[in-house]
Amino acid sequence: MPGQKRVLPRPLPVINEMNRHFWCGGANGRLHIQQCQRCRLYFHPYQAVCHQCGSRDIKVTPVSGLGTVVAVSVNYQPWFPDIPVPYILAVVELDEQADIRLVTNLNMPIDEAENGLRVRVCFEQHGDIFVPFFEAA
Repeated sequence: MPGQKRVLPRPLPVINEMNRHFWCGGANGRLHIQQCQRCRLYFHPYQAVCHQCGSRDIKVTPVSGLGTVVAVSVNYQPWFPDIPVPYILAVVELDEQADIRLVTNLNMPIDEAENGLRVRVCFEQHGDIFVPFFEAA
């Protein structure tokens, strides 16, 4: 079901002021990425200074959450004993900018995961943390 929130046992990030926007921003159903207010460049992960223009005027901006799968792999190795295998790992390029890519999981049958697939963000809630993952758009 689209947007269905699943909950998998998984290692969770330690939240701090540099990553809170990304890991907790899904509470409002939106993916949040930093953006330079001078040159409008998006970037992820966190940076205090824009690497394109040197500006420190950086704001967290909600993005569409839409993207395209640019790499996909199926993991069969049980690296974490509580996480059932197999599961899909993917690199998703966000629509807002060609070089904004997230390593993520896909919520779909393994045989449907492929490069070029259009996807949208969903979130898996763990307390105050909202882990982004993607499903077919």
